[in-house]
Amino acid sequence: MKSYITATLYGIVMMFVANQAQAVVMPLETRLGGLAYYDPNLDITWAANANINGSAFWDVQVAWAESLTIGGVSGWRLASADVNGDGMVVDCSGGGVIGCSDNEMGYLFWEEGITASNPGPFSNVRTIPGVFYWSGTESATDATRAWRFNFADGTQSTGLKNIDRYAWAVHSGDVSVPVPPAIWLFGSGLLGLVGIARRK
Repeated sequence: MKSYITATLYGIVMMFVANQAQAVVMPLETRLGGLAYYDPNLDITWAANANINGSAFWDVQVAWAESLTIGGVSGWRLASADVNGDGMVVDCSGGGVIGCSDNEMGYLFWEEGITASNPGPFSNVRTIPGVFYWSGTESATDATRAWRFNFADGTQSTGLKNIDRYAWAVHSGDVSVPVPPAIWLFGSGLLGLVGIARRK
């Protein structure tokens, strides 16, 4: 019985420690010489400039993000309001909301504190109340609407796609430029020559 109680208490303590570890928000990391910032909390990279393309209809902004290249890196997109694709958009209002990481702009605002009045390392975060950023997530109930987010006050809602809104480019994962294959090949060849020289 004593070992059962000990194991139960240990389990409760470990759950508490795990929850506390998840609550820690790790800082953004500079990428592409300051042109982007990697978010280790969500494993995505944000463009440093939050207003590269100005405002436009939703489909125009989606196409723009998909064709964007920053610092030689392509594969950008609009932020997702439904990362896991379950059709539920989490409202992160107030912060500390379970599942908030499913909403990339909501998490950036409510959990990481990036707002129009406190943009952190980002530039051109739109400050006007009522001015929204398009997400890449369409409404699950109305094909003419998509989710949008306001960095002035953290509100979100769906809006008609044929209204001009801003767009903030995001890239899945870390955009650290990998070492080109030619460098690996050169390094391997160099090591081979060193090995041959040692044998002689």
